[in-house]
Amino acid sequence: MPEFITVAKLADLPSGSIKAFTAGDFHLALANVGGQIYALEDVCTHDGGPLGQGEILDYEVECPRHGARFDVRTGAVTAFPAVVGVKTFAVRVEGSEVQVAIDEF
Repeated sequence: MPEFITVAKLADLPSGSIKAFTAGDFHLALANVGGQIYALEDVCTHDGGPLGQGEILDYEVECPRHGARFDVRTGAVTAFPAVVGVKTFAVRVEGSEVQVAIDEF
């Protein structure tokens, strides 16, 4: 069973938002899509852009630099110029806390 650590408060992630958080040495982007929270690496594989500063479009995050898009559920590329997906992490909500599985780092 994975070990989870608290990364954010649920109130910090209104529906339709994505924000950057840190968990130890790891930079994560947490997205709230219709009340479901997703965690992925906070780095665009195209040029290292900050996905946590991007925009949520349905289940995709668009990098603010060059418009690459990734599925927040799987990390798969959905629009160029990126060609490599990003890592995603298991998430759970315990009360008001958003927790991410740390053994997947």
